[in-house]
Amino acid sequence: MAHIKPKGSFVALITPMNEDGSIDLEGFRSLLQFQEENGAEAVLIMGSTGEVSMLTPEEKRMIIIETAKMKTGRMLYYYGCTGSNTEATIDMVRYAKGEGADGAIIAAPAYICASNSDVTDYAWEVCDSVDLPIGFYNNPPRVKTDLHWDDLLELAKHPNMVVLKESTTRVGQVGKICAAGPDMSIMCCCSPNLGLVIPTMALGGHGTANMTGNIIPREMAVISKKWESGEDAFACREAYLTNLEMLHYVYSATNPVAVKSLMRAVGMPSGPLRKPLKLLEGEALQKGIDIVARLGLDKAYGYKITSHARAA
Repeated sequence: MAHIKPKGSFVALITPMNEDGSIDLEGFRSLLQFQEENGAEAVLIMGSTGEVSMLTPEEKRMIIIETAKMKTGRMLYYYGCTGSNTEATIDMVRYAKGEGADGAIIAAPAYICASNSDVTDYAWEVCDSVDLPIGFYNNPPRVKTDLHWDDLLELAKHPNMVVLKESTTRVGQVGKICAAGPDMSIMCCCSPNLGLVIPTMALGGHGTANMTGNIIPREMAVISKKWESGEDAFACREAYLTNLEMLHYVYSATNPVAVKSLMRAVGMPSGPLRKPLKLLEGEALQKGIDIVARLGLDKAYGYKITSHARAA
């Protein structure tokens, strides 16, 4: 049976933490329910937005075990499983599958700056290792390796490779992939600085793998809906332009500093960041709070400014 492919709004979830820095599992439960109720079709747990590179191996396994128990069947649960090498990645993907994951997202291992051919072989080997839906995150700003469309279309031939998240600035690359019509979901990062959202959707993309859905999930669901009609296109454009300042804000600092700071400020489960990252304060945080007010998100979602924000 063919794998279910993610579509629509695929939200890269933050990792909520308690004040002592431990993982807030009840916070995870609240955030997952919030996403289900507000239009997300899939979530990525332990992506870069989830501070995955700063979680311990024990924390990663615990998060997989405990959040997988929270599944209701209304939303796909994917896990970030990239390790420091091929075997570590395979081990984590197998672990996620064993605990009930719906899929895994992998990127090139960080820091080693592997060649494109080596990364393509690595991703193929991971896909060969377990019968689980796999997505590839092409994110050169984080890992330097930048796969060409030929590499990505080669990966798309594997039956377990079901989704691409593109985080370059190259509309031409997205166009070449869409034109080839691979049997996979084509998605992009929601950063307005990369400028891929509207082109990806217009070219036939299936949605966005986004960070901004943490704070505006309903709006990102509209932006991320595959275009089946002119109505879909116009709704996407209106939602994108209306919420553009929020899209810019959440990328105003290193992911996930701005979005996690703002979520904390409006009373959502979030908590501190792992050091050396620090929460925004003062004017930088106030800019986000002002955007929440201008967009009416406090009324739409019941957001409230907490004491943390006022103290800052």
